[in-house]
Amino acid sequence: MKLISQENAANLVKDGDTIFTASFGMNAFPEEFAITLEKRFVETGKPVGITYYNAAASGNFGEKGVAHFAHEGFLKRIVTGHFGAAGPAMQKLIAENKVEAYNFPQGVLAQMPKFVASKKPAYITKVGLGTFIDPRLEGGKSNEAAKEDLIDIIEIYGEEYMMYKLPKVDVAVIRGTYADENGNVVLTDEAILTDPIAAATAAKSCGGIVIAEVRAIAKAGTFKPKEIKVPGLMVDYVVIATPENHRQTSGTIYNPAFSGDLKIPMHSMPIMPLTERKIVARRASMELVPHAVVNVGVGIPDGVPTVANEEGMSPELSFGTEAGVIGGIPGQGLDFGSAYNADAIIEHPQQFDFYDGGGIDVTFLGLGESDHSGNVNVSKLGGKPVGVGGFVNITQNAKKVVFCGTFTAGGLKEEIKDGKLVILQEGKAKKFRNKIDQVSFAGAIATKNKQPVLYVTERAVLELIDGKLTLVEIAPGIDLEKDILGQMEFKPEIAADLKVMDLGMFQEKWGGLKEIIYSKHK
Repeated sequence: MKLISQENAANLVKDGDTIFTASFGMNAFPEEFAITLEKRFVETGKPVGITYYNAAASGNFGEKGVAHFAHEGFLKRIVTGHFGAAGPAMQKLIAENKVEAYNFPQGVLAQMPKFVASKKPAYITKVGLGTFIDPRLEGGKSNEAAKEDLIDIIEIYGEEYMMYKLPKVDVAVIRGTYADENGNVVLTDEAILTDPIAAATAAKSCGGIVIAEVRAIAKAGTFKPKEIKVPGLMVDYVVIATPENHRQTSGTIYNPAFSGDLKIPMHSMPIMPLTERKIVARRASMELVPHAVVNVGVGIPDGVPTVANEEGMSPELSFGTEAGVIGGIPGQGLDFGSAYNADAIIEHPQQFDFYDGGGIDVTFLGLGESDHSGNVNVSKLGGKPVGVGGFVNITQNAKKVVFCGTFTAGGLKEEIKDGKLVILQEGKAKKFRNKIDQVSFAGAIATKNKQPVLYVTERAVLELIDGKLTLVEIAPGIDLEKDILGQMEFKPEIAADLKVMDLGMFQEKWGGLKEIIYSKHK
């Protein structure tokens, strides 16, 4: 191991290199290295033609993270799970076809380095079939500049699989909390473990280099062997980051509750105000089962654990996110991926092994837009590629899927008054459309696999029944024709026993979740 300056580390990247970072948002992202590499490019015009791989969103939806790479000429290609967090500059680069943009499932990208490391020929999985990742649809290509086919369809024992081509990793840039004098890296203060060992071994297998960005150097022998997540023999260079560039999450520099260094009282967790978001979270939470293993997505879905905690159900459930946290209460917004009071934090690829193997009882994910066949789009909204993150892995393998979102979008204003939902201003954009922009979730595959699927909004609940979207519940105070059918581009099936949503959910205090869950799932 050699301790070098950030400037010298940036100079190690050559024209045409493929860089892999093991990060999730700003969790474990080597921010100071990215700043320095950007500075080198701006000042010297080097390096050029870089290919960048990362499993999850890398950034803070603004100017941090992979946004530092958003320069014409610097990037040749970006292959990632999510573009939204990369910020507006990267979005502009993609929209103008100044970089080849590919969007693959997060779980696929998280697994790739392991297969690169062991010199496997490809990564083979069913994840992505029937979605825009499928090469018979779009092949994960997110703009016209992306022309090379990186995925094939193959058949094994009479069944179709996706075969993802693997990259040659020239530079793996990982992040840890500390490295000792021998280059051994620990992640003691990190909110999640991501996949640094996988990225490092991939680079070594390809004859590449490994750069570890840490907060400080410790004396050799400081760490116990089991604390070391990346051994020094796999680390070529170590660089130091300043505290402001060593963020635990996109929203937090450091919170000991995220790294498991303390437990906070669960009753101290904030309670959601009674808005349409809370109505969605409350209704969605009714799909929980006792002792369930639960995955939650970012946005409206991350209100489900908060509601469950308020209702006293948290100790009986195991919430988690694809980042690797298990148990506790997942962080919201810019803290997504972390968790308060996690029971365990495992590595990113292992979490997806568990998820892909059917380990999730029920998942709560966002609802961008849907069509009459139950297909859902969360990856391309308003004509802009946003990315799927772990959405494809999770929805295709969870035992039950609950999509959560408001019924319309864009300026929607509502209030809950006298136990009823009142629409003050309708959203400009309809979410239930004749044709969605992209298929992130394939209703036909869910129907074929007999997978239960619900679409929960603040004013209506729909269910995928026999391959068709079917209205099964309506909120109190809502007019079926005007507020539901009038705000859809197609007419759904309507259940013969159309029900009114639980009236208790529209009160300030509910207190009915535990009874509902246990009465439905005895």
